[in-house]
Amino acid sequence: MARNNRADLRLDAPKGLRTGNLVGLGRTGHSRDSFGRFTEAIARGMGTPWFLLGLTLFAVAWISWNTLAPEAWRFDSVALGFIALTLVLSMQASYAAPMILLAQNRQDDRDRVQFEQDRQRAERTLADTEYLAREVVALRIAIKDMASKDFIRAELRTLLEHLDERSRADERNPVDEPPAPNSTTESRPTA
Repeated sequence: MARNNRADLRLDAPKGLRTGNLVGLGRTGHSRDSFGRFTEAIARGMGTPWFLLGLTLFAVAWISWNTLAPEAWRFDSVALGFIALTLVLSMQASYAAPMILLAQNRQDDRDRVQFEQDRQRAERTLADTEYLAREVVALRIAIKDMASKDFIRAELRTLLEHLDERSRADERNPVDEPPAPNSTTESRPTA
């Protein structure tokens, strides 16, 4: 059975095209990402005031029990400085530190990806802004060449004044209309 699973993994194919991953999957088929999420949950829980309060209450209860309980019920020696409590807390710290570092590394990876996405977004925004600025300049240049409403009104007023002067001049000096062309005098080409 193990040989069949190993044969399914093709090492000659690129990593993205493989059907499985030799390193990323455990025997149960769970990926490392689920372990990473688990470590983040532990680290997130250890960073809360409730965890500190719970750990403090645990240590106080441990010390109280091993100090005040009858001698036969005690499981840690006050005379030896609570060695078992020290070992329990040391073991908790030895597991907590790597989990916190794993969670921090995952957060650093996410921050790196987020930074790269923000940088790409900023580049696109800058390119879009530069494009829009060029378009605005082109529109300003095009509008500068266009006739404005005031310019057209002034030209129309000037034209109307010119036509009024011409009509007044025509009223003062009537000009005889030229004679209509005579159809008899015109020579038509013959075919």
